Amino acid sequence: MFSISLLHSSPPKLFLSSLSTRFPSFHSLPLISMTSYATSLRRGCLSISFPLSVAADHVSDTGPEQTTRQTNSMHNLKIGIIGFGNYGQFLAETLVAQGHTVLAHSRSDHSRAAKELGVSFFADPHDLCEEHPEVILLSTSIISTEEVLKSFPLQRLKRNTLFVDVLSVKEFPKNLLLDVLPSDFDIICTHPMFGPQSAKKGWNELFFVYEKVRIGDEELRLSRCEKFLDIFEREGCKMVEMSCAEHDKYAAESQFMTHTVGRVLEMLMLESTPINTRGYETLLDLVENTCGDSFDLYYGLFLYNKNALEMIERLDLAFEALRKQLFGRLHDVVRKQLFGNGDRVQSLQEDYQNGVSFISYSSKMRSKDAARAYEYKAQISGSVNDSSKLKVAIVGFGNFGQFLAKAFVRQGHRVLAYSRTDYFDVAQEMGVSYFSDADDLCEEHPEVILLCTSILSTEKVLRSLPFQRLKRSTLFVDVLSVKEFPRNLFLQNLPIDFDILCTHPMFGPESGKHGWNGLPFVFDKVRIGSDEARVSRCDRFLDVFAREGCQMVEMSCAEHDWHAAGSQFITHTTGRILEKLDLESTPINTRGYKTLLNLVENTAGDSFDLYYGLFMYNVNAMEQLERLDMAFETLKKQLFGTLHGVLRKQLFGNADVFEVVTEKAVLQELSQSAFTAVSSSGDS
Repeated sequence: MFSISLLHSSPPKLFLSSLSTRFPSFHSLPLISMTSYATSLRRGCLSISFPLSVAADHVSDTGPEQTTRQTNSMHNLKIGIIGFGNYGQFLAETLVAQGHTVLAHSRSDHSRAAKELGVSFFADPHDLCEEHPEVILLSTSIISTEEVLKSFPLQRLKRNTLFVDVLSVKEFPKNLLLDVLPSDFDIICTHPMFGPQSAKKGWNELFFVYEKVRIGDEELRLSRCEKFLDIFEREGCKMVEMSCAEHDKYAAESQFMTHTVGRVLEMLMLESTPINTRGYETLLDLVENTCGDSFDLYYGLFLYNKNALEMIERLDLAFEALRKQLFGRLHDVVRKQLFGNGDRVQSLQEDYQNGVSFISYSSKMRSKDAARAYEYKAQISGSVNDSSKLKVAIVGFGNFGQFLAKAFVRQGHRVLAYSRTDYFDVAQEMGVSYFSDADDLCEEHPEVILLCTSILSTEKVLRSLPFQRLKRSTLFVDVLSVKEFPRNLFLQNLPIDFDILCTHPMFGPESGKHGWNGLPFVFDKVRIGSDEARVSRCDRFLDVFAREGCQMVEMSCAEHDWHAAGSQFITHTTGRILEKLDLESTPINTRGYKTLLNLVENTAGDSFDLYYGLFMYNVNAMEQLERLDMAFETLKKQLFGTLHGVLRKQLFGNADVFEVVTEKAVLQELSQSAFTAVSSSGDS
């Protein structure tokens, strides 16, 4: 991963300004054409919910007096929309519905769409300006705004015309409007944080951010400004007044970070699996919401928000920190294995060889045919009778063990528990028999031993259990988030008479707190005796989850680990990278950003040991980590490559200028050579 620290040694201040200093004509760059600005305000990326923490002075008054002022507004506006693509048409529909007169101009011919909306379309901006609209609404793309504004016939407008932009960056259009427009013109910089997709059911409760950059103090001009803002208030928007600098600071985290994560994940070509977690579903939704937007939009967010570069670097550093954490822990484990216990060296070498052979095997399974899921059809009766009750011993009675125990007790099964930590009081409250000695628990002859230990402690706990005190046909079940590891561990350590069922309830106390209905429960009947009683016991155990409404998915442990590396491990990795950024809620959270905040909250609650276990004990995890690294590198190269291309075009794109510069350089060199030659001859 290359470092971008050379671009700035401290958090970037005025990124574009610094470029302007080095390249004076930077703001005159040839601007790239782009699809309609509608794309920039599509679902998810700019649809957000209003946090309670917004300061009161940022929220417009919507009391009775304000409502009366809105509904009694008698005078409509004449509004000229410049840029009549999808987003311009989207805004025009509401403007017309409210009775405003709407004119439109665009470089593309949208006369038919304008006619259908009741809008007057002008192919020539001079003709539009001669109609003297009161408001010019710039609905252009970020990248084309400067070119459009500088070519606009301002001299044909009334001198106090109100200019409004709707770009998703704000300091750039503010400075541009102040620089280009005559001082008599009024300016409002706005960002309707919604678009045709997110607002198809109306604008109610959606954000409208604005700054009154320059409004004349005459009553008519003040009234015109209020009437324009009333358009969005009447539709129920949350009106948030904040400076353009504030907006861009918040948007760099909420909007640009959301787009960045979505684009990185898009490069991984994530697909739905038979065992999607809720966290993974949110990532898939995020990818869907951002992939519809053009790269030009994303590049515009990067180039024209001076805070975006800092966010890229912070994300880069966070990913590096997480990698170091993972590999640092791995190094410690290997070092302990090699030098902490000499007897383990031979075992470690054998494990490594087995791991290599399994990696080769797992790569053969990465076809679509291998990712088949099997529906479990349980024989569910109305209630659990005495003959179907189980005696289940839970080994590892922490949060997850207690979480599962509640369901077993609720269904009438007898539950025993053992843990290294004393949970006697908790068990007693739940109606569970607690044992502080594993021998005592095993002498109760439970039918099922349910291992609810952490991934890292499973091997040690399993080998410490007194198998000789159990019945010879006892059923062993695990609930780890990785499956090949416990499967092999059970097969290597349990007596051959013991039955083995590997499972993964793909939910926990948080995601399953409102019930387990529809949540995936993955299982693999690794070794179940053919006796009717043993088959029945396995089915009765699975029925516990089927009765709770789980989606029962039967698949091999290898299949599970392949899918989980692409879904569960990627989800946890993304959440932990974002956690290191210390992201906070903003007054203008987008829905996509809220998704990221929720992901951080859900993954931060899990210990690093759990995450490390997903990495250490799933042979597919390393590949996914490398793919994520490569995707992020590719995105950075795209961003900086595009920036380099624009600068290069600005410096050398004009052939005439380049020829003059070259000619001067040649003449200077020839003159210098001639001077040197004369000097040399004089010396001789």
